[in-house]
Amino acid sequence: MDAYDVVVVGGGPGGEVVADRLVRSGLTVVVVEAEAVGGECSYRACVPSRALLRPGAALAEARSVDGAGQAVTAALDPAHVLARRDRLTGRGDDTGQADWLDGAGIALVRGHGRLAGERRVEVTGADGTVRTLRARRAVVVCTGTEPALPPVEGLDRIGVWTNRQATTADAVPERLVVIGGGVVACEMATTWRSLGSSVTLLVRDQALLTGWEPCAGEEVTRGLGDLGVTIRFGVSAVRVARDDDTRTVTVDTDDGTALVCDEVLAAVGRRPRTADLGLDSVGLPAGDWLPVDDTCRVTAVEGDWLYAVGDVNRRAPLTHMAKYQARACAAAIAERAAGRPAVTGGLQPWSAEADRFAVPQAVFTRPEVASVGLTERAAREAGLAVRTVEYRIDDVAGAALHADDYRGLAKLVVDGTRGVVVGCTLTGPMATELIHTATVAVVGEVPLERLWHAVPAFPTVSEVWLRLLEAYGL
Repeated sequence: MDAYDVVVVGGGPGGEVVADRLVRSGLTVVVVEAEAVGGECSYRACVPSRALLRPGAALAEARSVDGAGQAVTAALDPAHVLARRDRLTGRGDDTGQADWLDGAGIALVRGHGRLAGERRVEVTGADGTVRTLRARRAVVVCTGTEPALPPVEGLDRIGVWTNRQATTADAVPERLVVIGGGVVACEMATTWRSLGSSVTLLVRDQALLTGWEPCAGEEVTRGLGDLGVTIRFGVSAVRVARDDDTRTVTVDTDDGTALVCDEVLAAVGRRPRTADLGLDSVGLPAGDWLPVDDTCRVTAVEGDWLYAVGDVNRRAPLTHMAKYQARACAAAIAERAAGRPAVTGGLQPWSAEADRFAVPQAVFTRPEVASVGLTERAAREAGLAVRTVEYRIDDVAGAALHADDYRGLAKLVVDGTRGVVVGCTLTGPMATELIHTATVAVVGEVPLERLWHAVPAFPTVSEVWLRLLEAYGL
């Protein structure tokens, strides 16, 4: 049996960061990874998705400025777009990431890891051999999530796309049906429509991005429509079948229509990758999420030895928040290993509190949308004395200079009692780059009277902050 201070199950972004931080604190660490070091984000989600979306956005930006638009005389080249994605992702080759672990002094064991009781992990290799690892201090679960398929008859028999196939496909489907109306659905509809596919979105709800401020979904709906994406709200797929000869897929919907396409993308949500994690060996039901405290310690297991970082704990299923949690988790484990209490709350660096109230999100559609903190609805449900203010970003001088047809909106949610921003949503070009200013304001709880003295440079799009504060009454 091999013994380490900490065993990390899952080598994605959260696992890499927690392992690196722990080694730097003087502990010995092994990472267990069944697929590729770097995780879903590096090869089949965020990175390839952004790589696919950026060329279309760059082309649209060039065309939006008179004088530059005239120089654009061709459409996107799908072959080059896909090749650039492959360069940025290495087509799933994790050699560089594995070498980084080795250089950082982190051991790597390849295989499927399962809990086998307290502080024990069994790893089954590709050849079927089983190796047992013992953790002297802690086990950190960083297994993430996997796509959840909707209950559509035949979906499991057609070779359905999930985010993995949608971000790694080597050819543009002539016709694509997307089931879903969330971030993945909207981004992949944007990607494949930009590359020439005829795209239809089947959205069960009456809006896109339903957990966001309504303006975000409305702007993305408009943008997808401008791109030529067909959106059918209030419609669900009930049956799918692939023709053995033509390889086309027929999608029957609950409104009685049938769509013929080449591929179907299911993008309706995620579930925890814990079904075969050995949770029963520590008294937990298989397949469940792993709720944690602010140090990422699993609350349903006694003792300070089992932790869960990233999507698997369901606090804030985003790559950047997994890394944030990993820093907090590593600090807490190191403190406890040194015999000191890992105090949570307040300003302690090991308290993962921003993933509860100040989570930044970015969607790279056209237009882009970004948010941080609470929506107006969530703030009211939390009992805050809410004031909101909205301003058209296209009315800012810097926006008109950035693009001739700039269109965007900014909305602030303010706690009127304390006079601080608790939420912000932005839409429009560069919205994803502008959101960090709002994140700092929310996390820092900067009083609006003080924020007034953070003067934005002229003529930039950031001048919208001055206009928002003026609209608020300052």
